[in-house]
Amino acid sequence: MKIALITGASSGIGKATAEAFAALGMNLILCGRRLDRLHDLQQALGEQINTTLLCFDVGDREAVNSAIASLPQEWQAIDILVNNAGNAHGLGPVQDGDPDDWDAMMTSNVQGLLYVSKAIMPGMIARQRGHIVNLSSVAGKQTYPNGNVYCASKAAVEALSEGMRLDLNPFGIKVTNIAPGAVETEFSLVRFKGDDRRARSVYQGFTPLTAHDVADVIAFAVTRPAHVMIADLLIFPTAQASAMVLKRE
Repeated sequence: MKIALITGASSGIGKATAEAFAALGMNLILCGRRLDRLHDLQQALGEQINTTLLCFDVGDREAVNSAIASLPQEWQAIDILVNNAGNAHGLGPVQDGDPDDWDAMMTSNVQGLLYVSKAIMPGMIARQRGHIVNLSSVAGKQTYPNGNVYCASKAAVEALSEGMRLDLNPFGIKVTNIAPGAVETEFSLVRFKGDDRRARSVYQGFTPLTAHDVADVIAFAVTRPAHVMIADLLIFPTAQASAMVLKRE
């Protein structure tokens, strides 16, 4: 049975990916900052697969290294890493941006991805196999007004995915970049700092992707034959044609 480590597993795409992987019979290392939610997910998955929990902030390098190092021997041969943890904070002109928001996005979306990958890659290299899935965004491919630093952080994920694919190629390690468009999760609620009305307005007038839609695609990518790699995949709801073009009713 394969072992998959998923960051940001306590909600949204990470949680849905855990459910999709469990249905495939994978053993799961569920990572997040909200231990109560991780426990709830572990309980919901039941005894169909084995799970273990790691509670840490991906942006804290020492915490990442300590958590990964704490895994028992039977959990160390990680086959699949899903770098899902990330966030968006604020939406406005760069000249009006809050540096604390910038730090939060760059730390989680970029440094966090690097810290977790750095901790996992040596084992994959030693075993000459593995699969890393990075969650980017349409924002990493198309910069939109007022998105500035968030778009920059996801553009970095795009570049890192390509760089990993090149550097890890000699070791037979697959790297997949998944770039969702409009997905209704806690994303906008976090971006707008708990303003529920504003968060809900983002998804009004069309049917957005769900976390499970994205998880289905991730599950597809990691279950391809050994000789097949999904390198880069952009996912939109039908109503979306680009980062800012949406057909609303």
